[in-house]
Amino acid sequence: MTIILFGATVAGAAQSVDFDGDTVGAPPKGWIIAMTGRGTPKWTVERDDTAPSKGQVLKQSGTATYPLAFKDGTNVKDGFVEVKFKALSGSEDRAGGLVWRAKDANNYYVVRANALEDNVVLYKTVNGTRSSLDIVGRKGGYGVKVAVPANQWHTLRVEFVGARFDVIFNGRPLFEVEDATFSDGGMVGLWTKADSITAFNAFAYGEKK
Repeated sequence: MTIILFGATVAGAAQSVDFDGDTVGAPPKGWIIAMTGRGTPKWTVERDDTAPSKGQVLKQSGTATYPLAFKDGTNVKDGFVEVKFKALSGSEDRAGGLVWRAKDANNYYVVRANALEDNVVLYKTVNGTRSSLDIVGRKGGYGVKVAVPANQWHTLRVEFVGARFDVIFNGRPLFEVEDATFSDGGMVGLWTKADSITAFNAFAYGEKK
């Protein structure tokens, strides 16, 4: 496939991941379950006939500071990560996110969409401490306000080359961020927060060739 990345044509095969071959009610095969902070994350494969793939989804239903699921064996420096997600419930938080260039459960970039706050924000987590990053062309603020209705499927994507990150939500470019904290390749994966119960489907990633 051809991927448009920061206005340039990037040729390379995307890796698409589904959960249709996994056992319902069990953790997904080929994923590393982790968390930042404390708690008990619970990632299980479930059937969801509303899923874009019309098949099985990966659901996070535990409670932890930041539940994480890394795709095992990934090491992407420049490329993209994308997922479709549905925020189901959560009183403290109701979010779904993407992780890239992860060194471990305490050091990574994450972009997340939140159905309680109706916004999309990009952060870095360094030694377990999360901080939001400024948007290019704007100092201060906190991500971008955008409707993120719960119990609906949304598409979240981030494209990254060097220190530049481009965030796309439901096919619409939202904002860009520049940061050079993590410049090496790392794992890609999924993220939630606190008591968020979130379903994920159609996970995909690729490296710039």
